[in-house]
Amino acid sequence: MRITWVTRSFLDYRIPVYAELDRLCGNQLTLIYNAEVVPERCRVRMAEVLGERSIAMTGEKRLTGQSSAPISTTRHKGIRLPWQPGLIKAVLESKPDICVSDGFFQWTYATLWMRFWHKTPHVMCYEPTKHTERNAQFYRTWYRRLASHWIDAICCNGTLCKEYCADVLHIPEEKLSTGQMAADSEQLADECRSIPEHEAFAFRQELGLKDRVFLFVGRLVELKGLRPFLEAWKEAALKNASFLCVGGGPLLDELRKYCENNGISAYFTGEMDYRYVTRYYRAADVFVIPTLQDNWSLVVPEAMACGLPIACSKYNGCWPELVTSENGWVFDSLEKENTVRSLKLISALDTANLQKMGQCSRRIVEAFSPAKAALAIFKSCEFAINHGGKITC
Repeated sequence: MRITWVTRSFLDYRIPVYAELDRLCGNQLTLIYNAEVVPERCRVRMAEVLGERSIAMTGEKRLTGQSSAPISTTRHKGIRLPWQPGLIKAVLESKPDICVSDGFFQWTYATLWMRFWHKTPHVMCYEPTKHTERNAQFYRTWYRRLASHWIDAICCNGTLCKEYCADVLHIPEEKLSTGQMAADSEQLADECRSIPEHEAFAFRQELGLKDRVFLFVGRLVELKGLRPFLEAWKEAALKNASFLCVGGGPLLDELRKYCENNGISAYFTGEMDYRYVTRYYRAADVFVIPTLQDNWSLVVPEAMACGLPIACSKYNGCWPELVTSENGWVFDSLEKENTVRSLKLISALDTANLQKMGQCSRRIVEAFSPAKAALAIFKSCEFAINHGGKITC
């Protein structure tokens, strides 16, 4: 099966998925992407995996007149309409039996064109949820409903994304599946297990952390919900707990000062090289992600692979698959009392129970390996080839 995957951008965690999908399709995967937004380290690794079938394109134009921009942490309010000269030609020259895309916008116009003019089956990998798209402009929803007529299967990251596709975009259930998301966390988990307990304890003391350590890893921006989370922490009046925050961002100074002014035991690393994140995972007791809006936080499966229980807000699209009563808690980060109750409950648990929950996290996240994500996408490709055009919206 010759698969051509058209994606404007990708990062390190996706490369093992591409590699496994290439193996499943008999080393006939072609990946076409924008070399101007994908980091050099990823371009090099991708070339090692696919050789000449890793096609990095340059010279992207925008109908808005803007030049190419790197992968951003900000949310774009308008629709970016890019045009990559030679993209459709490159797809045609790869002679695909099937095309794969990422989302409805960006470079997906090429795979939609292939489906419309050449009847090439089309699979889309998709992530948004009802919550993340609750304020979507009407024309975005209208366009997605229209474009879905030329998509034969959608492989969602989880059940919340699948619900959005079915209930809002009105895509038939038969065309929807889940399982395409994975975190490349195996190496991180191995590194974490290699750190002995006495070293982890010494590191906690070095940072001045108390008995119960809540860890957050990510950008310090409004959408991560850290301000309301710390307000709930203050009200919970946790005496034996510390907040360990790994990452930088525009809210760093504000959050640090809030903790200092309100007697919250906290340590903020600021911007740091991600290669050193392992020791912070190892030093923590529980991972917390109070996000107000995320499709699927990759740091959650990373923390799970490192053996941590998870406290996750209900506004994170990954919780139905990754967070259960056996390995964590789901709380409403916009409801202070709800967050306070969760914090007090976690703080009151003994270390043995937390470790047991962390072991459960490891078992759960094993089902979200790059190999299993690639298999889910491959099965969607098989479905699309067998049923392309037979199931209409």
